[in-house]
Amino acid sequence: MTNDENQKNDEARMTNDLYAASNGDSDAWEEAFWGVQRTSGAMVLREEVGGKPVFDLEERTALFGEAIIRFARKIPHNPANNRLTDQLVGAGTSVGANYCEADDAVSKKDFRNKIGTCKKEARETKFFLRMIATAEPNLKPEARVLWQEAKELHFIFCAIWRK
Repeated sequence: MTNDENQKNDEARMTNDLYAASNGDSDAWEEAFWGVQRTSGAMVLREEVGGKPVFDLEERTALFGEAIIRFARKIPHNPANNRLTDQLVGAGTSVGANYCEADDAVSKKDFRNKIGTCKKEARETKFFLRMIATAEPNLKPEARVLWQEAKELHFIFCAIWRK
């Protein structure tokens, strides 16, 4: 098979998986894009302090921002990647910064607004990780781990925002 045929087959599989996602399997497109099957255990980015899991959301978002910065340093420089990297670092690090702002909110309305911003930035981080994984396929495994953490943070902020 030629590269063009492989690309078309991959696109067809992605389209079929996206169709499945629209028919009730919301995680199918993730599996199709990242090329992994669902597992019983989630991939974990969270670093442990003193052998105990990190439950402090401020610390977790700070560690996430640091991981994004370390990942961004590995991305090769070219015009397309430079723009994606800038956007990724901006979104990935602002999740934690906005959470700190929310933690210091002066009103319930202010808190909810800042948590909403955290939610948006986490979703934007997922988007740019996906774009970088497409631009640099060799970085896809590491991008996948960060993407999973961004997804978990997004879910956390969605739950907080709904309360």
